[in-house]
Amino acid sequence: MATDPDRRVLVGTAAACAVAAATGAFSESVQAQGAAPRVKGPRIYLDYDQAELDAAYDQAVYAPNARDVQGRMRRLAADARKRLGEPERHAYGPTAIEKLDVYRANKPNAPIQIFIHGGAWRSGTAAEHADAAELMHQAGAVYVIPDFTLVQDAADSLRSMADQVRRSIAWVYKNAAKFGGDANRIYISGHSSGAHLAGVALITDWQREYGIADDFLKGALLCSGMYDLKGPRLSARSNYVKFDDAMEDALSAQRHLDKVRTPVLLVHGTLETPEFQRQTRDFAAALKQAGKPVELIVAEGFNHFEIRETFANPFGIVGRAWLAQMKLSINTR
Repeated sequence: MATDPDRRVLVGTAAACAVAAATGAFSESVQAQGAAPRVKGPRIYLDYDQAELDAAYDQAVYAPNARDVQGRMRRLAADARKRLGEPERHAYGPTAIEKLDVYRANKPNAPIQIFIHGGAWRSGTAAEHADAAELMHQAGAVYVIPDFTLVQDAADSLRSMADQVRRSIAWVYKNAAKFGGDANRIYISGHSSGAHLAGVALITDWQREYGIADDFLKGALLCSGMYDLKGPRLSARSNYVKFDDAMEDALSAQRHLDKVRTPVLLVHGTLETPEFQRQTRDFAAALKQAGKPVELIVAEGFNHFEIRETFANPFGIVGRAWLAQMKLSINTR
């Protein structure tokens, strides 16, 4: 995808000030706009005051084109469903929301890619994230996207969606043959809050909870996610998520590295918020120090939403890495 620096310039005093605050250059920014210098507030987390930390967990501050990109992806998803046909819809759990979309491969006994969608834990559906289904189909893989309860429908807790994501993955393993998938070649991926949930899946005790070998996942690609919940808990995200100590610890993948048994590919863009960049770097460094197989890809010139758009592109940052991890390719002739 071509990058245009001009369209990435943040517009509006509020957006510019929030970005500058999070990057430590707030005073210069407001002075350049003729505003009075801002006095930094008490430190809340790392070197952030509250306004800085809130901005660092607000993707809209860093991506003024977010709605445009998300609109394109929804249209791409609709186009993919039109070309491939509507997916098979399977229930993986007892509640109405616990269903997943399955896009079959173009051959039998195919590897399986399970994608966990993002949306700040409070938005998104499987149907809206079908944009990469065509790529996986052409590459010879089954593409699975689960729906799950959003935080506002789960008493503002993340536990239900984390449990549902785990349950959906276990269902795919146990039912792979029903839709032409190979249970011995299952990969997972996620973006944003979906990468957080996919990270939580990596620290699951699969043998104890589901009777599945703990190393059954063959690879994970986590893009622009959160792997320790301390920062989000202290930010404005706590306005809609009821964090507590137990949930913060249990759902912070970086605190349970001993349970990771899957090769991990981590990706972030250089135009994302500083916290989303740091979270990815820190998780990569922690995995490496723990002796876990990990690779970090830094996408120059991409914000949080633009990098998500590259999943469906075989030549894009994520699409190319996805196919390589699964040892797949497509014929582009």
